[in-house]
Amino acid sequence: MTKPIVLIAEELSPATVAALGPDFEVVNVDGTDRPALLGALATADAILVRSATQVDAEAIAAAPKLKVVARAGVGLDNVDIKAATNAGVMVVNAPTSNVISAAELAIGQLFALARHIPDANASLKAGEWKRSKFTGVEFYEKTIGIVGLGRIGTLVAQRLAGFGVNLIGYDPYVTPARAEQIGVTLATLEEVMAKSDFITIHIPKTPETTGLIGAEQFKLAKPNLRIVNCSRGGIIDEPALYEALKSGQIAGAGLDVFVQEPPKDNPLLTLPNIVVTPHLGASTDEAQEKAGISVAKSVRLALAGDLVPDAVNVAGGNIDSSVKPGIALMENMGQILFGLSGGNAVAIEVEVRGEIAAHDVSVLKLAGLKGFFQNAVTEQVSYVNAPLMAEQRGIDVKLTVDGHSEEYRNVTTIKATLADGTTSSVSGTVIGPKLLQKIVNINGYDVEVAMAEHFVTMVYTDRPGIVAVYGKAFAEAGINIAAMQIARQQKGGKALSVITVDSPVEAAVLEGVRVAIEAESMKSIDVNL
Repeated sequence: MTKPIVLIAEELSPATVAALGPDFEVVNVDGTDRPALLGALATADAILVRSATQVDAEAIAAAPKLKVVARAGVGLDNVDIKAATNAGVMVVNAPTSNVISAAELAIGQLFALARHIPDANASLKAGEWKRSKFTGVEFYEKTIGIVGLGRIGTLVAQRLAGFGVNLIGYDPYVTPARAEQIGVTLATLEEVMAKSDFITIHIPKTPETTGLIGAEQFKLAKPNLRIVNCSRGGIIDEPALYEALKSGQIAGAGLDVFVQEPPKDNPLLTLPNIVVTPHLGASTDEAQEKAGISVAKSVRLALAGDLVPDAVNVAGGNIDSSVKPGIALMENMGQILFGLSGGNAVAIEVEVRGEIAAHDVSVLKLAGLKGFFQNAVTEQVSYVNAPLMAEQRGIDVKLTVDGHSEEYRNVTTIKATLADGTTSSVSGTVIGPKLLQKIVNINGYDVEVAMAEHFVTMVYTDRPGIVAVYGKAFAEAGINIAAMQIARQQKGGKALSVITVDSPVEAAVLEGVRVAIEAESMKSIDVNL
């Protein structure tokens, strides 16, 4: 029997090859040699890459047997996930391989700032002996703010605890009880900016977090603040940081990430009070080895047809064919629930009703959690780490199944209970030979809306003229309404409008509509389909 061919396109550790085992034929190719890569892909069942090999649509089209693309690392910028998904090719990475390395780098940046280590090193090597010029500050009894208390932020907190510091943190998705467990006092972003002597950032880059820390936040800071970003470029507004450092509004900054990488003609690089590194968060021998071994194990699972925990585009495994269409639906509904609830959940329940309840539907719970956390954390969310994220945040997760469904052959629901006892929920189903995803209930209101990339939901008192108000506002803002549905539970009571639009709606437009119609709730929700 012919062994599956695993193509290794970049240098990986011997431990990675060993983790693949003897059941595969391993072929090596230089992934940067385009003709050689495309030729080798013609017979490949799997390909392992790092960051240099471009696995784009052309490469995937050249690989008719390809079943899995494995990136030995976290980022997937060099893999065309959409093209892979369209071709039925699984994409996996190693989302937890670099968490310790990233946490340690952030702490290294903090120490480098506190003790002027890079500049003192350069000065001494230049033949100088200027001890007084490099007088630093201690960590002891200082306040350190951590923005983002996911896995990396938690590791940073645990490691800093031994230095006798006061830890405060900002993370709207972490409960006070969970923060207390890791020795952090929760605070608002404004409080973190105002009280901290040091700040380190560990959050994902999303439309909401881009420019999260800018000129207004720096106005609140102490003049001795030193801030570090080893997370994603752009979370700190770079022009605002430049002005704050140049004017002495804050004392220093450490950056491992930039909006443009490598940074070109970036004025930040000209300042004396900044420490910079070239995106080294995952650049340790240990992280690289962990990444290689992790994806080798994923390749073994994928080629055996088993569930692959770190798949980023599809769920593998021995899943009944009737359950599989619901995986993407649940992941999308998880994203919608996050938008509806604001993400601050203390409990999440996934309910599966109908014929598929006769099968193992546990993957639907994983898919719902994966969607819910997709924009809440720095790490890549997968089927294996989503439950851990819920556990770390003190979120109770439950799956219930029932073989009876009144209106649809199958219907799935994901519901979040918030800290104040209120709930948010969304239900959906997959219909027809084309497996169309439909939202059939939102927060108790019956609807039937096709899945889309951009939703707006609003709850208001039912009365004439409301549609004209928001229709006019969206038209003036250049927002095209693709579909619309209004649901109500009784005449003259509360009504829910669900609108799908062709592009995101700016916050100012939403706020204008909310005020104009006196809406009880107004949400803009984006879904990464």
